Amino acid sequence: MSLGSLLNHLCDIYHNREKQAGLGWGLSAALSFSYSDEPDISSQKCHFGVRSQTITITQTAPANLMDAKIKLTLPAGTDIRLNDKIVDCMTGLEYTAELPVNVRDHHIFVYIKKVGGQKAL
Repeated sequence: MSLGSLLNHLCDIYHNREKQAGLGWGLSAALSFSYSDEPDISSQKCHFGVRSQTITITQTAPANLMDAKIKLTLPAGTDIRLNDKIVDCMTGLEYTAELPVNVRDHHIFVYIKKVGGQKAL
């Protein structure tokens, strides 16, 4: 089985941007972090390795809370960084990237995390 046949999903990658935010009223500027509206990498081939043991759903009102840690596999050379936002193109779910690991320049894997409320699809 080749890596190309494993990469059966698509995702958008948004890099975390740092900027100085003026607070006004004589206060010094503070660092602010945000994601752009357009993805830095669009429709990237990938594979979301989901195991049921890594997803916990807690029933609350008015929305359920979803806590997931998923292994994302990407081709070598993909520009992915710590705290990047990953959006699954098929479901629209958003995740945050942990530290990426380059596996012998063959592929990259990174654990992505989803914590928070999840509305029905």
